[in-house]
Amino acid sequence: MRAHVNQHVAFEGLGSMEEWLKEKGYEIITTCFFESADLPKIDSMDLLIVLGGPMSVNDEEEYPWLVSEKEFIRDAIEADIPVLGICLGAQLIANTLGSKVYPNPEKEIGWFPVNAIQTGSTSTFQFPSSFECFHWHGETFDLPPGATLLAKSDVCENQAFQLGRSVIGLQFHLETTPKSAKNLIQNCRHELIPSIYIQTEKEMLSAPVERYHKINKMMAEILEYLHNQIH
Repeated sequence: MRAHVNQHVAFEGLGSMEEWLKEKGYEIITTCFFESADLPKIDSMDLLIVLGGPMSVNDEEEYPWLVSEKEFIRDAIEADIPVLGICLGAQLIANTLGSKVYPNPEKEIGWFPVNAIQTGSTSTFQFPSSFECFHWHGETFDLPPGATLLAKSDVCENQAFQLGRSVIGLQFHLETTPKSAKNLIQNCRHELIPSIYIQTEKEMLSAPVERYHKINKMMAEILEYLHNQIH
């Protein structure tokens, strides 16, 4: 099996997902857009993971590869390949499907709770009723047509969604490890402007290791869910 990863900046990688993919026997192929925008043929992959990044999906003039990436994501969805989008990745999926992406009223950076939307459906992934996870986003998106809302937070209505059985978008970061949290802070420290929904560097890094274990376990459950949708 082959997992293709769209990585937008060097400091936002797979985090805890890398270990899960390797344990499952996936070959991991990565397009690093900060080096090259070469993308593989759609039929060469079994799973697509679209990672985060500090740019906006609307920055096509500054990052022209966004155009081809959106086409690639659309082709993967149409080919019924399981797709997971995280933060910018979720926004790219939404935008690819025709939804607008725009600034959220508040940036959400740090450890904050998310509440599940009980869909009552057996055909969507089920989150715990409430859980604390790591956030780093300033934009949000309209829910894509036909998508099911899975989770929301006090400051951001659309935190997670699912389209069909095999496309999931997450605004938050369940893949975060202590190392990846430090990498984000080191590279995006300028965004840590005091606000009710922006934690300090100290607050973020003081999270106990058990908190990372909980969200990483949830990420593994999502990956397992998508893995089971592979034909």
